[in-house]
Amino acid sequence: MEYLREFVTLFVVIDPIGSVPVFFFATMQVPPSLHKRFAVRAVLIAAVVLMLFLLGGQFLLDWLALRLGSFKIAGGIVLFLFAMTMIFGESKPAQEIEEAERDHMAGAVFPLAIPSIASPGAMLAVVILTDNRANSVADQAVTALLLFAVLAITLGVLLAASFVRKVIGNSGASVISRVMGMVLATVAVDSVVTGLGELGAITLD
Repeated sequence: MEYLREFVTLFVVIDPIGSVPVFFFATMQVPPSLHKRFAVRAVLIAAVVLMLFLLGGQFLLDWLALRLGSFKIAGGIVLFLFAMTMIFGESKPAQEIEEAERDHMAGAVFPLAIPSIASPGAMLAVVILTDNRANSVADQAVTALLLFAVLAITLGVLLAASFVRKVIGNSGASVISRVMGMVLATVAVDSVVTGLGELGAITLD
């Protein structure tokens, strides 16, 4: 039952379905033939980042004396800024646009791998679920396996989204991206409000 709870927690914070509109947005200028590689690279990068947090995130946060609430606020701000680009369209400097045209895989890192799949919530979750003071090495290894299972599901969802994108085309993907940008903005604001509440800056009902 405990492992089931951990699996559900990881599934919720990584949110494979929620990464689909980000995938649509990030692959807008990527040739369809590269969508599979794009999805695989994004999931692999997210896996590396989350494993680094699983292995050393607790030491890093303790060493820097960072509070979880502060981390949630910072993550929420990043997500909100990205949500604005989804709603209003491209707003990158010319240099970044040229770089993206040279490397179609650049979007696999940001925004898909980070902060969509390896979100601030996911990073915090793996740190909490593998607390060195409360969990044995064996328990932490099981958590790592559960993490990989959720990432495998995420990859499957993104590969299916690649097929859906071919069906609806760029126009349909653009509409979905803007609608989901509003949802993502709401999630981002909620993350900031939760972080403020944990820091005691405001009182949550």
